[in-house]
Amino acid sequence: MPKNLLQDMVKIKRTRTRVEKPVKAEIAEFYPGAILPVKNDNKKTRYALWFVAFISASFLFFAISFLFSKATITINPKIQDIVLNENLSTEKGGNESVLPFELVVISGEEGKDIETTEMKDVFQKAEGNAIIYNAFGSAPQSLSIDTRLEGSNGKIYKTKTKVTIPGMTKDGKPGSVEVGIYGSSAGPEYNSIPIDFKIFGFKNTPKYAKIYARSKGAITGGFQGKFPVISDDEKASVINELKTALQKKLLEKATDQIPSGFILFKDAVFLDTGEENVEMTSTQENVLSIKMKGTLSGILFNEIKLTKKIAENNIEKYDGSNVYLPNIRDLKFSLSNKDSISLADAKNINFNLSGNTKIVWKFDTGKLMGELLGKSKQDFNQILLQYPNIDSADLVVSPIWRNSIPDKSKNIKITVNYPK
Repeated sequence: MPKNLLQDMVKIKRTRTRVEKPVKAEIAEFYPGAILPVKNDNKKTRYALWFVAFISASFLFFAISFLFSKATITINPKIQDIVLNENLSTEKGGNESVLPFELVVISGEEGKDIETTEMKDVFQKAEGNAIIYNAFGSAPQSLSIDTRLEGSNGKIYKTKTKVTIPGMTKDGKPGSVEVGIYGSSAGPEYNSIPIDFKIFGFKNTPKYAKIYARSKGAITGGFQGKFPVISDDEKASVINELKTALQKKLLEKATDQIPSGFILFKDAVFLDTGEENVEMTSTQENVLSIKMKGTLSGILFNEIKLTKKIAENNIEKYDGSNVYLPNIRDLKFSLSNKDSISLADAKNINFNLSGNTKIVWKFDTGKLMGELLGKSKQDFNQILLQYPNIDSADLVVSPIWRNSIPDKSKNIKITVNYPK
């Protein structure tokens, strides 16, 4: 039987083997224009990138540091220690060549109630002051002590001293004089609000209508009856206590009224009191009320003018520079002729200032700031030579590698070590 040719045919299955192309070849096939890195240059490329990053970061760091640069300047001003024992003269109001002074005057009162165990029969006459006028003529008119004054309240009062009333002025103004008066008898009925007086001895004469008086303030103190009393020692102690308290209170008031730039030394205040300013009353049994009235006068100095006067007397070849004394208010003030003058009427005063102090020179920090803007650090000392009021100075610029001072004032801080 003949062979079936179809059976003799063997079907051979061919296995197609895929040849993998390198990655670079594939990239080149699909991206013909691509530039492909060479495998051996990868490491060098990384170093180059890190170098560029470092340079960029350094540039950024320096740019930011310069943007936020600052300068700090610490200055020690010129200072001279002095031991002051200065005799000075001052004139009220003064002028450019004379040290001036002004007065601050404050009045007030202080009181205290004291319980007592002793009562005493007291006959006390009312007292006050009156101003007597002379409109009779140009000639002065004398009145003897205990001249009787007829009050508009119907009571008779007397003068405490002999007085002479000046005559009328050329323009027709009556002459006048002030005198102390008292009630002719003891008793509260002589106490009075301000009243008018006629001179009792001039009645039925032309002078009666032309020479007259008016009380200056109220007339007080009249009393008759049982009154609480204390010993002389206790009275003196209470009066000293009231005087101290009154001076402290008035000094606080005066200090509050001192204008800016003026000095009131603690020893340059004087309290004017006297027996006539001490009033003793009683509104209830066994309680004595003591009241003291007083006037405090204080001598005021312009601080700048006083400081320059001290500098002129203690600094050789003083050039008028702006100076100050840190503890000027602590200096000891003493009045040379305290007992022989009345501050209220004083035109010239001699006084002494003593104590240890310093004269400190000031300078214009704004001007210095303007001259330093944008300058080289090497110019700093040369610029300071223009300021003789500076003893020494220190400059710190940040960052430390910056060679110039910032050109904006907001980036410069100046600290002056002025003593306090």
